[in-house]
Amino acid sequence: MARRHRPRRGSLAFSPRSRSARPLPRLRSWPAGPKQPTIEGFAGYKVGMTHAFILDYRKRSTTAGQEVSVPVTVVEVPPLRVVAARLYARGPYGSRVVAEAWGPEPSSALARRIPMPPASPTEAVEAFGKSAGDDVRLIVHTQPGLVTGTPSKTPTLFEVRVSGETFEERRAFALSQLGREIPVSELTKEGEFVDVIGVTKGFGFQGHIQRWGVKLQPRKNSKHRRMIGTLGPHNPSFVTYRIPQAGQQGYHRRTQFNMRILRVVRDPKSDPITPAGGFPHYGEVRTSCVVLHGSLPGPARRLLRFRLPMRSRVASVEKVELRYFSTRSKQGA
Repeated sequence: MARRHRPRRGSLAFSPRSRSARPLPRLRSWPAGPKQPTIEGFAGYKVGMTHAFILDYRKRSTTAGQEVSVPVTVVEVPPLRVVAARLYARGPYGSRVVAEAWGPEPSSALARRIPMPPASPTEAVEAFGKSAGDDVRLIVHTQPGLVTGTPSKTPTLFEVRVSGETFEERRAFALSQLGREIPVSELTKEGEFVDVIGVTKGFGFQGHIQRWGVKLQPRKNSKHRRMIGTLGPHNPSFVTYRIPQAGQQGYHRRTQFNMRILRVVRDPKSDPITPAGGFPHYGEVRTSCVVLHGSLPGPARRLLRFRLPMRSRVASVEKVELRYFSTRSKQGA
């Protein structure tokens, strides 16, 4: 009799499928970055999806050079406000903060998140400019008050790395950015790649069938139908992680590598991008936004973080020819 075999149900690539601790993902690593001082990260609110006609830029594609319809995702990216700069020094127990400088006149909306910090005195700024370290970060916060699609107006506070050839250049760049509003154009431009990190849509606690896609038990099964047939062999005498079991589905931290930016819209009023009736569950795009090729993790209104690509394989930057962008109603009207 032939040996019965089938591929396993569900991928183990993302195991363990644990629930994210917070809706804003944390970046654990940063690329080397360009030699000139610049920021390496950004953040934006996921708006929704539509489709566009582009001239296929993928050289190895069967439709290379032809007009194709592609799915695109719109992300609203209001400028980030820089409130402070930090210097980190690497040690045997990890990185530690060696110097910090807060800028003048922080945004009043920041009081919703943390107690309003006072501006660093001149002596502290001068000490920051002379301190040694290994890494330079900017403390920035979002401006949800400029966006209509978000339910909360409380800013989100996080750090972005500063790239540069020398530490002194990066440190001087960080001091020059205090109190500024940074647009997305300082991170990337049309035709370039970015990594997008986000938290997926959550579905709570789900069973074996829904979570892994295993087959239902036969109708005459003695116990239940929506369960697995076995927890594994007697040896090893424990349940391995390869066994599909019930647990958390969704709300996982995920990274999308090398997402191509097809378009950067700086003024949606002069360059309309909102479909008739608005984006479902979001509304109208009021500030600058970017259009990316493909889908992104998370539901509408979720905050996504951008990063310069860690695995970039394309040396030249080419601008994509976008011939048509759909603004038809997404509500069946």
